[in-house]
Amino acid sequence: MDSKPHVNTDPRRGIPSVHRLADQVCSHLSEISPWAATEGARRVVERARAGLSEGIPVEKCLADSNQAWVERAAAEARNLSQARPRRVVNATGVVLHTNLGRARMAAGAAQAAAEAAAEYSDLELDLESGERGDRLQGVGDRLSLLSGAESAFVCNNCAAAVLLALNTLAAGREVIVSRGELVEIGGSFRVPEIMQRAGVRLVEVGSTNRTHPGDYEEAIGPETALLLKVHRSNFEVRGFVAEVGLGALVQIGARHGVPVMEDLGSASLVDLGPQGFPEESYAPSRLALSPDLVCFSGDKLMGGPQAGLVLGRSEVVEAMRSNPLARALRADKMTLAALDWTLCALLEGRGPEELPLLRQLLASPDSIERRARALWAKLVEGIPTAAASVRVQSERVPVGGGSLPGFELESWAIVICAECGSEALASRLRLAPVPVVARVRADAVWIDLRTVEPGEESIVYAALTAAFH
Repeated sequence: MDSKPHVNTDPRRGIPSVHRLADQVCSHLSEISPWAATEGARRVVERARAGLSEGIPVEKCLADSNQAWVERAAAEARNLSQARPRRVVNATGVVLHTNLGRARMAAGAAQAAAEAAAEYSDLELDLESGERGDRLQGVGDRLSLLSGAESAFVCNNCAAAVLLALNTLAAGREVIVSRGELVEIGGSFRVPEIMQRAGVRLVEVGSTNRTHPGDYEEAIGPETALLLKVHRSNFEVRGFVAEVGLGALVQIGARHGVPVMEDLGSASLVDLGPQGFPEESYAPSRLALSPDLVCFSGDKLMGGPQAGLVLGRSEVVEAMRSNPLARALRADKMTLAALDWTLCALLEGRGPEELPLLRQLLASPDSIERRARALWAKLVEGIPTAAASVRVQSERVPVGGGSLPGFELESWAIVICAECGSEALASRLRLAPVPVVARVRADAVWIDLRTVEPGEESIVYAALTAAFH
């Protein structure tokens, strides 16, 4: 008979307790908050237990020392403690990069938003009368002055503006849209689904590639409440195509007594046509065609905060204001303060100098090339020759952000072919103290200077040189 005592060899005995591990993290790293240390320890412990339960080899689940357990938990805690969202340097060349927050606001707009958040304000108070005021009065007046619109409305984003307009003008009735304009925007949001949520009935006309005036005329009936034109903001249709322009659609609507609305998605209140930008990017030119409503984003090509801007006829805009949904979709005080500052800058002609979006869109290729070559000269000295080859190359980049499909900007980039591989280098840049987000193409990392603001070159240089040492 075996008289040896039984030894429990369950590998789970090698997993430390959450509280002990959290205490060790706090004692080793005073900068980590107790809540982050506890949650980081809990995640590490649970991951180890789950791995063992799933049959993952013990050596991959368990740390090989107490210090290694502490390091694992500390890494989790640091990640949990990081501010969200974090500041990054956009080195992609794509000015409206959706994953990076699209347009940068001006410093003055950001300061206006911070002051609105930190202090009491006359948001909904008329200081002269002492009565309740209109939170949209200021920005509404400025939008009308810049665009020539009879009236203006602001809500929290463009999708909300479209939803509110559809629900106000056509709830329970029909809205006619060309099949070629039933678009899907980022995040799998589709126009038909937004229309369904707005409580309207979609009537599709034409085909995917060709829609004619007669298609709208034939579809209009007693239940028709609205003709909707949707800008194809993130794709192009080429070849054997036809569409009904906004002006022609307005004429059809006038003949039948049906209002017309355009969802532009993105537009500017600065005429960028002389710089080669498409005509439809200028909101006042769309309003000049006399639709009842035009909707677009407050950031994107505007360069302000995220918001939904609505320009149009007074009675239609007032009906939207009176819709109960308007309160659920309203813009907050920080958004309104930042938008007000942005609109003032545009009214005073300071937009091209003070709005980062316009600076980046309008930067000349020559100026970008000079900055790229200056940074390249430093990198040639700072990066070991054996670790990478570095060159400067011209390229064309999209504007991004679901705007101006097919339109590209001339730019210049530093192209780095690294011995460690392009994906590894891009990862190291993203893990820098100030993350640098670049593009990976043709097995190289591309650092495009169009979206690297003056003064950020030193951040890019530090991240790149650290990645190779």
